[in-house]
Parts: sequence; C-alpha cells; structure tokens
Amino acid sequence: MTTAEIKALDAEYVMQTYGRFDVAIDRGEGARLYSPEGREYIDFTSGIGVSSIGYGNKKWAEAIYNQALRLGHVSNLFYTEPYARLAEVLTRRSGMKNVFFANAGGEANEGLIKLARKYSRDKYGEGRSTILTLRQSFHGRTVTTLAATGQEQFHRHFFPFTEGFRHVPPNDIKALENALDAGAVKAASVDGTSALKPEAVPGDVCAVIVELIQGEGGVLPLDPEYVNAAHKLCRERDVLFLVDEVQTGIGRTGKMFAYQNYGILPDAVTFAKGIAGGLPMGGVLASEKCAAVLGAGDHATTFGGNPIAATAALEVMNQLSDGVLDEVAEKGAYMKKTIAGWSLPAVGEIRGMGLMLGASVAGAAQPKDLAKRCIADGLLILTAGSDALRMLPPLTITYGEIDAGLAILKGVLEQA
Repeated sequence: MTTAEIKALDAEYVMQTYGRFDVAIDRGEGARLYSPEGREYIDFTSGIGVSSIGYGNKKWAEAIYNQALRLGHVSNLFYTEPYARLAEVLTRRSGMKNVFFANAGGEANEGLIKLARKYSRDKYGEGRSTILTLRQSFHGRTVTTLAATGQEQFHRHFFPFTEGFRHVPPNDIKALENALDAGAVKAASVDGTSALKPEAVPGDVCAVIVELIQGEGGVLPLDPEYVNAAHKLCRERDVLFLVDEVQTGIGRTGKMFAYQNYGILPDAVTFAKGIAGGLPMGGVLASEKCAAVLGAGDHATTFGGNPIAATAALEVMNQLSDGVLDEVAEKGAYMKKTIAGWSLPAVGEIRGMGLMLGASVAGAAQPKDLAKRCIADGLLILTAGSDALRMLPPLTITYGEIDAGLAILKGVLEQA
C-alpha cells in the first residue's frame, strides 16, 4: 500500500485520537525506518522508547517465531517457562524480589497503585490511601493514572477522576515533607493533641510515586540530592517510595533501571516500553518489603506474561548486556556534547541520561514545528513538555546513525 492509501483507511476506519505526523512507516533496519515509497528516516524515537534493540533484529524475530510455533497463549491459570525465566532475569538485574507481568505502562502503574494502598491498609487499616506524585509527571491514560499525572492538560474532559492523589513540585524536599506530614498533623489534632509529632501517627499518605526523569514533562531529571532525601523521608514514615520506570527503564539511561544511577532501591518499580523490543509488555517489580502484598486474587491480567512477549523480552535482556548499557551511557554523553558544541541560539539546555535526552528550544522556535522540519529532512524526533525536542533512539543505534541524525537536526536548528 502507498502512504496515501494507508492514510485513507485510517481516516475512514480509525478513531482520530492521535496527532500523527504525515509519515507512514513500512519497515526498518537498525535505527533507520522506511516509508512504503522507500523514503529513509533516521529514527530518534524508537516508537517512544519501545524498539530498544532496533529494527530488523534477527535474533529477536527468530525467538518470537520459534515461540509462536511452540505456544502462543494459555493464560495465567497455568505455568509456562518463558515468563518464569524472565522473572528470574529481571529480579536479578534489578535487585528486586519478584514481579507481576502486565501489558503496558498504564496498566503497570495501576498495579503499583493497588500494591501501595493494600500495603498500607494491611498494616494501618482504613484512611491511609493518599498517594503523592510530582507536578509535570505522567503516569498513564487510564482514569486512575490520569489522576496520578501531575499535568492539567491531560485532565480535560474526563472528570471525575479517582480520588486519593496530591501533586507536589519536583525537587522541593520541603514541599514533599509538608505534604507527607499534612495528613499526620490533621490526624493528630482530632483530639486536640496537635503537639504530637507528625511521625507519631500514620497520616493519610501511603506512597510517593516519582519518575526519575520526567519524560512527557520535558525530559527533566530529578536532582540526586532530592531523590535521596525523599527516599529517606519515606523510609522514616513507612511511606512506600515507588518509581515509575515505564520510559526510563530497561537500559534507557545507561543502567538497567534509572534508580541504579541514584544509588537507591525503591520499594517497587514499574516498567514497560522497551522490555519486549516492540511487543506489548509491562510489569511491577517489588522489593522484599512488598513482595507478599498482593496475593491470590488481588490482581490479575489476561495477557500478562504471555509466552511470546516474555520470549521477546528475554532476548532483549540477553542483548542488553552490561557492556551494551555502558555504550548507551557513552552514546548519550556523545550526543549531549555534540549538541552543546553547536552553540546555536535556538538550543537551550541539554538534559537527560543515556539515550533519553531533551534539548530545550530557545527563542521563537516551537518544538512541534522543528520536529516537522526534521521529519521533512529525514529525521524522526519527538517533543516533550512545552519547550523541548526529545530523543529516544534505539539503544543499539550506531555512531554513524547518530551522526547522520544529528547532522539533520543541526541543519534544522541553524535555520530556526
């Protein structure tokens, strides 16, 4: 089919919920994508961080093919080998105790929220179910994960939302401390004994959920000092410290998980996007503290741990060795240094870790307009927040592909 024919089918039969760029993709190889007419693009998007080991990866495709012939699906009423092996690999490389497999990031974060509220209810009873998240955060598009998301632009049209979320500013440890203690102070003052220290009563907060790099918010890394202080505050109050690694996980930042760059171990962490290299998969990893919170019947999903998706994920994990992750960090540093070296008026701050990078746009240039111009010149690139171009190339991108993409980006920014 031609691009025009694909677009005509889309317009006729698909709900128009996406602001698509005027491009159709037919195939890919490495970090290059091709239209039905053969137009080549350097890909700095990897399907928004999904195609972690690139396109046309033969070992990945062969693993999927062989598993599809063997067994496609039987449900979680039975045991299968692929998900069990994957669970072992994930827990070993994350430092966590066990895992729940889901299908995507929003569903994984729903499971994280349920885990947090059950942990607190089991230990403290009713009334301790509030979850704190950060402004500029993004946690999914279900009604509950939208409530957790700290960006008003995603809240339009869909009220009422699930209750029990409060948003606090990122990198402001005093604001977080006040929010953690607010419910405790209120609880202590019921009987007039407001002199009680906030930590002497449970309060109403059961968990804090953070993205260590706020992807949709603008590729905004949290300060290490803030993260470590927040982690400490949560431990002191027995409030779960939870990390949404849907976008930052599975090697994206140069470590298997972004929290490994910060020297902490969360109580639980979610993952999705890059785990299966292009097939739908997500999940929740729990620490020893939270490993037994969800028991039989507390949570479930039909396709979670599907044998084909789990096999794909095993191949991704196999290819993302520690050496490859070191290369991800090196490639990201190379890209940041190269862009900073241009000293162009249209480029502001370069931020991010590994191959999760954002370049803020200065002056009158608009990220969406620049992205369209990049695409017209052969580079697929993303936007983030209100001011940034976002780069999430395949983790296996070569330096030749990086240089080709950056040359196009520089040409566009020079004309901005």
